[in-house]
Amino acid sequence: MIAGRTATRSAGSTRMIPHKVPDVRHVGEPRLTAGLDRTRRLDYSAHRALHPEPPRYSVETLVSMAEAVDLRGRGGAAFPFARKLNAVATSAAKKKAQVAVVVNATEGEPASAKDKMLLLRVPHLVIDGALLAADALDAVEVVIGVAEGHAAHNSILAAVEERGLSDYIRVFALPERFVTGEGGSVINGISGREAIPRGRGGRTSDSGLRGLPTLLSNAETFAQLAMLAELGPTGYAEAGSPDEPGTVLLTVGGSAMRPAVVETPTGVPLATVLDLCGAMVGDGVLVGGYHGRWLTPVNAASVPVSRKSLADVGGVLGAGIVLPLGGETCPLGETVRVTSYLAAQSAGQCGPCRLGLPDVAYALKDLLDGGGTVEAVRWAATGVRGRGACSHPDGTSRFVLSALDTFTEDISEHLLNGTCGRPVYGLLPVPDDDNSNEHLVIDWSRCQGHGLCAKILPQMVKLDAHGYPVISDIPISGAHSQRARRAIEMCPALALRIEER
Repeated sequence: MIAGRTATRSAGSTRMIPHKVPDVRHVGEPRLTAGLDRTRRLDYSAHRALHPEPPRYSVETLVSMAEAVDLRGRGGAAFPFARKLNAVATSAAKKKAQVAVVVNATEGEPASAKDKMLLLRVPHLVIDGALLAADALDAVEVVIGVAEGHAAHNSILAAVEERGLSDYIRVFALPERFVTGEGGSVINGISGREAIPRGRGGRTSDSGLRGLPTLLSNAETFAQLAMLAELGPTGYAEAGSPDEPGTVLLTVGGSAMRPAVVETPTGVPLATVLDLCGAMVGDGVLVGGYHGRWLTPVNAASVPVSRKSLADVGGVLGAGIVLPLGGETCPLGETVRVTSYLAAQSAGQCGPCRLGLPDVAYALKDLLDGGGTVEAVRWAATGVRGRGACSHPDGTSRFVLSALDTFTEDISEHLLNGTCGRPVYGLLPVPDDDNSNEHLVIDWSRCQGHGLCAKILPQMVKLDAHGYPVISDIPISGAHSQRARRAIEMCPALALRIEER
C-alpha cells in the first residue's frame, strides 16, 4: 500500500514509556481486539497474520461501504463517516486541491482509554484504516495526533517505522487536556498553533491541515474502517443490531472491580457489559463521558448498547465511556469534582466558558455544602448553553443538568442535612491540574469588607449580607489564576493570599 513510499526515521525515540496497558475484554467474538488475549501488543507480522492487507478502494466504493453499515465517527459526535468522506472528496475536486488525512487519537477525556488502547495494542489496525482512506482520496499526508507523554505515542511511532512509512505518516504529540480532543484543537495543534478549538464556523472537510480539505476522524473510526474493508458490509453486519451493525469499544471504569476496554456488539444489554467488569450501578451510570448524561439505575439495568437505545432513555453513547458509581460514594460530590475540572479546562476564548463554567462549579459546590438551590445551579448551567465558541460549555451543561435530574434524593439530603453522609471516593477520574492545590484564602485580621475581590473575581468570591467575602474552596483553575493574583494585588487591606493544600 502507498506504492513508492520510502522510509525515513521519525523524529524522537520509539522506546516504550512505562505505562499501564488497558485491560481488554469482549462480549462475543472479538474483532478490533482479536489476538489480545494472547499478547500485549500486535507487531506488524502478528497483525498481518490476523488481518490481511486490505485492497485499495476508490472513494466512491468506500463511501458506499460506509453507507451500507451506517459507519459513524466514534469520537463522540457520531457523524456519518460516508458523508464526511464524500464531503472531503467533493471539496478537493471543486478546489482542485490536495487532501490530508488526520487521525484524532488525543483522547482528551480522562475517563476514556479505548483509543490509547488501540494505539498501544493494535496500532496497525488504525494505520490500515487511515491508509485505506488516504489511498482513496490520494492524500498527500497522514497525521496521527496523540497525547504527549503517553506510551501510545511511542507505540504508534514504532508501528509507522516498522512499515517504512515515516515520510508519509507523521505522528504529532499534543498537550493532554480535555479540549485538545476537539477536532479543531487537533488541527490547530498539528499546524503549530495553540491546541484549542477553532470555534463553530468552518468545516475541516473544506479547510483543515494547511488549509487543505482534510478527513478528520478518531482512532476507533479508522480501525472500524479497516474491519469493514476486511469483512465487507455483509460480514461486518453479522454482529450487532440491524440498525447499528458492528461492534463498539466501551471504556468501563467508575465502580467497576475489573475496569477495562470492552468490545461488544451493539444491541447487547448494558447490564451484561457492567457484569463482565464487576460493576455495581448504585446511584447511576454516566454514559458518554464528561459531556454525556447520567442513567438512572432502572434505565441502566434494561437499556441495550446503541446510540438510539441510549438516547431513548436520556443517555448518549458519545465516545463510549461507561462510569457506574456504585453506592458508596457521594454522587453530588463526584459531580462537583468533574465540573470543577471541566471549568478549569476552558480554552479561555469566550465568556460562557471562561466565566460561566466556574459559576456553575461554584453553584454546585454551594449545593454540596447544603446551601444554594437547585434552581441556581440550573440557571447557571442553562445560561452557558449554546453561547460558547465551541461545544465545551454545552457538554458541561448537559452533564450537570443530567446530574440534577438523576441525583434528586442525594441532593435533597445535602440541602436538608448539609451532607449525605457519604465520602467522595473520586471514582470519576480527574487528572491533577497544575494549580489544583492552590486556594484563595482570607486573613480575617486584615479584611475590612471593601468587596473589591468580589468585583475582580466574581466566579470565586461572593459577598455575604454584611459585605464580607465568602470564598469558594474550589481550587484556583488555570482560567482564573491571573484574576486571583490581581485580586490579591488590588486588595486595599492586603487580606488575600494563595495557599497550597
